[in-house]
Amino acid sequence: MNTGRLLIAGAFTGLMISACNNPRKHATTDSLAIRQQYAESPVLTPAQSLDKIQVENGFSVQLVASEPMVVVPVAMTFDERGRLWVAEMTGYMPDTVGTGEDARNGKIVILEDTTGDGAMDKRTVFLDSLVLPRALCIVGNGILVAEPPKLWYYTFDGDRPGKKTLVDSLYTVGGNVEHQPNGLVRAMDNWIYNAKSDKRYRFDGGRWLKEDTHFRGQWGISQDNYGRLFYNNNSENLLGDYFSAGLGAGNPNQRKVDGFDENIVPDNKVYPLRPNMGVNRGYMKGVLDDSLRLVNFTAACGPLVYRGGLYGHGFEGNAFVAEPSANLIKRNILENQGYKVKGRQAYKGREFLASTDERFRPVNLHLGPDGAMYVLDMYRGIIQHKTYLTPYLKNEIGARDLTQPLNCGRIYRVVPTGVNPGPVKITGDLVPYLLHANGWVRDKAQQMIVDGQNRQLAPALRERLHDAAQPLAAIHALWALEGLHALTLADVLPLLRQPDAALRSQAITVLPAVMSSGNAKEVAAVLEEMMADSLQAPVVTLILPALKKKDASAAARLLQQAWRSYPNNRVVADAVISNVKDKEAELLSAIEAWNPDTNLVIRRHLDKVLSDIANRRKSRMDDALLKEYPRGNLIFKTICQTCHGADGEGIQSLAPPLNHSELVTGKKERLIAIVLYGLTGPVTVNGKLYKSPEINGDMPGIINNDEFSDGDIAQLLSFIRNAWGNKAEKVTEKDIQLVKQKYKGREKSFTMEELK
Repeated sequence: MNTGRLLIAGAFTGLMISACNNPRKHATTDSLAIRQQYAESPVLTPAQSLDKIQVENGFSVQLVASEPMVVVPVAMTFDERGRLWVAEMTGYMPDTVGTGEDARNGKIVILEDTTGDGAMDKRTVFLDSLVLPRALCIVGNGILVAEPPKLWYYTFDGDRPGKKTLVDSLYTVGGNVEHQPNGLVRAMDNWIYNAKSDKRYRFDGGRWLKEDTHFRGQWGISQDNYGRLFYNNNSENLLGDYFSAGLGAGNPNQRKVDGFDENIVPDNKVYPLRPNMGVNRGYMKGVLDDSLRLVNFTAACGPLVYRGGLYGHGFEGNAFVAEPSANLIKRNILENQGYKVKGRQAYKGREFLASTDERFRPVNLHLGPDGAMYVLDMYRGIIQHKTYLTPYLKNEIGARDLTQPLNCGRIYRVVPTGVNPGPVKITGDLVPYLLHANGWVRDKAQQMIVDGQNRQLAPALRERLHDAAQPLAAIHALWALEGLHALTLADVLPLLRQPDAALRSQAITVLPAVMSSGNAKEVAAVLEEMMADSLQAPVVTLILPALKKKDASAAARLLQQAWRSYPNNRVVADAVISNVKDKEAELLSAIEAWNPDTNLVIRRHLDKVLSDIANRRKSRMDDALLKEYPRGNLIFKTICQTCHGADGEGIQSLAPPLNHSELVTGKKERLIAIVLYGLTGPVTVNGKLYKSPEINGDMPGIINNDEFSDGDIAQLLSFIRNAWGNKAEKVTEKDIQLVKQKYKGREKSFTMEELK
């Protein structure tokens, strides 16, 4: 079940209180008086809106670009010249019913600061006539552009598009605009990753590669200094990985691999500056407090792990998260605890940045070449997609005239007060840039080295590689050599002895790139030694599939060492299982013979995977069902699949299973009510309670979506009641109509107690 709050999320308002002192109000607040006070939501000029932003002491917010220089920005990236490339999603929700949303009015534009004052003064349209473009990434002499459902690569012909190559015809399969892949972050390991996706991409040897990876997040994605990815969903502050992005996804039978998609910051409280009456579920108890301000995240998106070197040591590695429904940006402090990452909110009762302008909609955060955090502000009233728009929110939009205008957009940067960082352009010798204090500069230099494929840089990279005093530069040099296909085992082995734990972990992670049949035994001997270190054992176990291709017996021996040495370590257990695709039963037999204790963590994790496999075998889709309910199948793929999974087994952090769910196969009147009006958690399915942090959020209803007729909804419910392993009576149009009549006038979602 999902909250259904965009791409980016709900909609929204605020109260003028100091950003440094923002206590919650309670029963003494007169909500009617607040509504009257904030009955209007005027459209502000960029200067006026900037004046409404309050930021942490010691920082200032500067306007970088605004309409008509930029319109409805949703994604961005910088090139090596410091120019800003922006995806403009102009067609998003022109009104509450999405009229004209498929218009070809989206653009990719290049913004340039020709005077060096930090403000963009030149606009060049690179691509136009796009439908809802949502992500972009510069690679070599071209740029990836996501225009659903396809992912394209355009070479550069000056500042115009050259050759166009289809990278993925199914970049977005199913889902509506707020539930489709996005991000395209180019990570440390030279692969490109996404949010709301389980695919990764890489340009290598003149061709595009596509591989499976972990499913991550909803809107926006960022990496830290070690290539670990961080993301979120609408209701959760920050999720992320403990290990490098490319590890641990080799066994599709595993629904969740510990160490990935972890809840990094479990505190989801937010502290807006003003009332937020326009939140999609604002009528529900507990969504707003007595002062009508949002209590918890409802539109978390666009996370950024700050690595800019401009803000001071206390801000390095902090994670910033945008919340457009509450007009704010949250700061979280992250800490490494062994191989784990844990986080907490930086403040209680206040935020790093917040605005009293209801139309301030920060939807994405990015690090710039100047070390500043850049904020993409769609600047609009509606940011909730029509699929899940409630009558309550429609009324709020109408009451404060939030539909228009549609041609605004602002980009800001946050800098230390009194500091006006100049543009950074990467030219000449690239290797010294790997020492730069700004992670963006280091990333870009590494990417340019890899894109250039100049192997003459290898000696200079090796010099950086073995400078123990500069571990971050060494890590970039390591992956730059990997990207040049110039890395050798001799380069890696000394790093395994370095005192810096992060550098050792990166050296283990990169070993698959240098393994061969000739050196497999030497590699195995080193890994056996490192397996004894409990902090390195998980990553050692995660790379064993690569060793198996070169020396199967050595890999099997090390795998046994892993589960025998750490049978009650959750992360190692899942790392072991990631090695045994379709061999899970054999592993279980070996473990039972070694130790019959059914409470061993690895035993319990294996039992779960084997149960999932058995259920999936029973759940293979019947072609006859697809023919009988074609509209139901289509709606499932568009609306339901993105949270409940193509196999109906649910998706971690988003939604519980539909397969073998008594809510699906039980009384059809109950299921109809849930789909029409929504369901508020916690939710019990097959005796298991799904609640935060495993599932966070509510399932939205679709009764107010004019796209779906009663016949459509009947087909959808008949489809899911008989798909996979389900078998239940079909639903008719008459059934839908009877439930609508019974609950006529209802707006709020059901709870499990009501359904009982």
